[in-house]
Amino acid sequence: MPLRRTRLRSRPAAALLAGGLLTALHVPVAVAAEPAAPAAAPEARVAPEQAPDIPVANVKAHLSQFQSIAAANGGNRAHGRPGYRASLDYVKGKLDAAGFTTSIQQFSASGGTGYNLIADWPGGDPNQVLMAGAHLDSVSSGPGINDNGTGSAAVLETALAVARSGYQPREHLRFSWWGAEELGLVGSRYYVSNLPSAERAKLTGYLNFDMIGSPNPGYFVYDDDPQIEKVFKDFYAGLGVATEIETEGDGRSDHAAFKSAGVPVGGLFTGASRTKSSAQAAKWGGTAGLPFDRCYHSSCDTTSNVNDTALDRNSDALAHAVWTLSE
Repeated sequence: MPLRRTRLRSRPAAALLAGGLLTALHVPVAVAAEPAAPAAAPEARVAPEQAPDIPVANVKAHLSQFQSIAAANGGNRAHGRPGYRASLDYVKGKLDAAGFTTSIQQFSASGGTGYNLIADWPGGDPNQVLMAGAHLDSVSSGPGINDNGTGSAAVLETALAVARSGYQPREHLRFSWWGAEELGLVGSRYYVSNLPSAERAKLTGYLNFDMIGSPNPGYFVYDDDPQIEKVFKDFYAGLGVATEIETEGDGRSDHAAFKSAGVPVGGLFTGASRTKSSAQAAKWGGTAGLPFDRCYHSSCDTTSNVNDTALDRNSDALAHAVWTLSE
């Protein structure tokens, strides 16, 4: 389904008034025609609202909360564990206080209860819905701060920025946090499979953010929907940062179910266990010969395992895409 992005704003037709010629019976009387009323000025086109800067300090504050939640709940935020539900409750509380309409979707996986969190921003065209999401669960071996506290925190802070700015886009905005991604994309697959076909048809796009602050980062863009891809590439071109097509996690994150259902998808990624090449290190900095994330799926995936510059850039790119694609 192609993205419906072009917006045509109606302009009032010019009202052109002409005077008449008055005649009396047998006595012609010349009357000067009334001057034509000036054409109405075209309606001014309002420039698209620009996305605000997403403060990386705010995003990192959410990461610190996720770290504290994991530390208080056995060291992780995994599916079926108390740390996951505590993480979900934290995110939900922030969204509820900001004015979102939130709902929790429950499902079962691997003998445990899982939860998706969905947050709708009031307003916008209900027949054109743009979604942005990230998986909230960690693996059981660690707190999952880069994977995927970074994506979850950036989506949360972007949603809160929508509320702070009072943004009223033409499209309806929906944000999501998925459960049990680490068990095989269970939560997002459950959501899509239980979404009626008429509701799926309303989705103009789904943006996915899974690992966007890797400590030895690359700048990867999903090679899926061309319009979404271009929005991200143009953002990075504006920063003078080169990007590459994401291949390491292609089809391995929560956009997969949406793509299979025909929804346009896109997203960002900073790399996992693959090794950064010399060419990539020359382009992006960091260390060649080491993984993008040496703590991938490990206990050392803590708040110390995040590159602030990558997190900052990707958080801003996320907001830019939400504003651009929903206007």
